Amino acid sequence: MEAAGFFVLIGGFRLFTIDRASAIGGWIGRKLIAPTRFSNLARENLRAAFPKKSKAELEIIILGMWDNLGRVMAEYAHLDKIHWKDSEARITVTGLENAPPEEDRKNGVLLISAHFSNWEVMPVVGREFGLSGATIVRPTNNPYVNAWLEKLRIRNGLQELVSKGGGGLQRIYGILREGNCVCMLVDQRASEGISVPFFGRDALTTPAPATLALRLNAVIVPISNERVSGSHFHVRVHPIIERPNTGDHTRDLVELTAKINAFVEERVRKHPEQWLWIHRRWVSANAPLRKRAQALEGTFKATSKRF
Repeated sequence: MEAAGFFVLIGGFRLFTIDRASAIGGWIGRKLIAPTRFSNLARENLRAAFPKKSKAELEIIILGMWDNLGRVMAEYAHLDKIHWKDSEARITVTGLENAPPEEDRKNGVLLISAHFSNWEVMPVVGREFGLSGATIVRPTNNPYVNAWLEKLRIRNGLQELVSKGGGGLQRIYGILREGNCVCMLVDQRASEGISVPFFGRDALTTPAPATLALRLNAVIVPISNERVSGSHFHVRVHPIIERPNTGDHTRDLVELTAKINAFVEERVRKHPEQWLWIHRRWVSANAPLRKRAQALEGTFKATSKRF
């Protein structure tokens, strides 16, 4: 029943053009979802992240966030129409001069981004740029919806999907060692993560990209995505995040992870209405999750040494 409702919604959006569907999705987000309790966590996160902003300013951000999320939902029905290199391009790309030359890709490329705008756009750009590799995904709970999403993402993005977690770690190492790329969204809380600053507060952050880069000498290329109008996007390739090399692996891991968080924070500050504020990104020092993370903090490092 859950999957049936989802596919009816997607089918309804398919009846309209991509621009009209996106506009309808934005209206649903602003008018029907924003006034509900689902905005409470966003308010809490925004008050902590932007203590100097007024209540009215924060409410504008929340409305913008729901507008964007409603549009993202509608755009799943038209993802095959969002391209960069065709006569009806909906993506502009800048910063390609920051892309590593082919000789620097021999140890693999980590394309890192966050839940900016429509985050499904990043693998589309990677595919049309000619990159081979995989996108790291978190499978949805509904198996029917997940199967549909997997086909959609492979058809429009990179050639392979790898599930988050330790189970996919060996495959990720293999892809990078072949000189291919891996797309990762790195802005969500990781229960097995390490604590590094994010908007002035410690946040449990995945050490995966930093660990992979340090172990394999893979290149980290940060990418941002901005919704410029309707279903049109601007993707920017940013300068490579350099790997530290102090000789202390733990120190390098923390420093590199902090650099990644700093990149995400900088982009979120520029367009806070286009980021996902309804995620519980921070937890208190006494929360059970924090204690669990501290107990598991060495697990990822120990696992990575096997490869």
